[in-house]
Amino acid sequence: MTESTLSEVMVMGAGSVGCYLGGCLAAAGARVTFVGRPRVLDALAKHGLTVSDLEGGESWIPPAALHLSLEVPVGARPDLVLLTVKSSATAQAATEVAAGVRPSTTVLSFQNGVSNAAVAGLAAPGLYLLPGMVPFNVSETGPAHFHRGTSGRLAAEEDAALLPWVPVFARAGIPLDLHADMPSVQWAKLLLNLNNPVNALSGLPLRAELMERDYRVCLAALMDEALAILQRAGILPAQLASVPARRLPGVLRLPTMLYRLVAARSLQMDAKARSSMADDLALGRRTEIDALCGEVVRLGLAHGTPAPLNAKMVELLEAWPAHPGPVPGRQLRALLGL
Repeated sequence: MTESTLSEVMVMGAGSVGCYLGGCLAAAGARVTFVGRPRVLDALAKHGLTVSDLEGGESWIPPAALHLSLEVPVGARPDLVLLTVKSSATAQAATEVAAGVRPSTTVLSFQNGVSNAAVAGLAAPGLYLLPGMVPFNVSETGPAHFHRGTSGRLAAEEDAALLPWVPVFARAGIPLDLHADMPSVQWAKLLLNLNNPVNALSGLPLRAELMERDYRVCLAALMDEALAILQRAGILPAQLASVPARRLPGVLRLPTMLYRLVAARSLQMDAKARSSMADDLALGRRTEIDALCGEVVRLGLAHGTPAPLNAKMVELLEAWPAHPGPVPGRQLRALLGL
């Protein structure tokens, strides 16, 4: 298949990331089918789809130009499926995709964590599953309006099936890099995503949260614990930030004035940008804490190394619905024993 023959994309999981990626592709001329829940699809049908970014770009796809479905259309023939459902829905979503599309359809998992492509592959072995990674944060800032508040380039496993899609994603303004060692990229992203639960509990936008040293100390401790386990497991995370992963905890612990200077590049984000986990808490939805801190705990158990701090974060996020409300940085440090 060549670039000129590519036309059909299906977004399986029309949430914040799915709508943003699909919206960018649709604005660039691709035919995109959005499969999702009534809340999102109803808003898209009423308002159309708006995608915007921190660089000032914005596109709007009118309702009449959108292809919306509550389930995978029977006999669908997408050239590429973007799997963007929450981790807990991966197996079910993959099964539904496999029942509706051609065998061996390429499915690119743009989900948090490191295991979703494998989980989907076990549930739907007839699909051609590839792992991917979304480096930026997307928030729903208004009805059917999805905004990218941070920067970064998409990543996916190096595979011939994705080569024709690289220029397609580039034209859509969402560049896609292919990597030979995706596990190292995924674990590097997971390290950064350990801030998601910290941000969610803080109740603050990302930049405001990162400017409070107490929250940064909590994140640094979570990262240190994960890095020790990764070293025990023989996994070397890729460098996604401006400094190597092993140096990130030290940077985070710097006094705020110095941190602001050293981390100036990573702090280039919209003032209102927040983690998707913060959105989940605000809407009373189940979070992906198990695919983040829970993954660290499981890897630690597999290598005889406990991860009490990450386990505590799992506990706090799971208990949050019973005790909602922002957790001050000093209180979170105390809860983690820091």
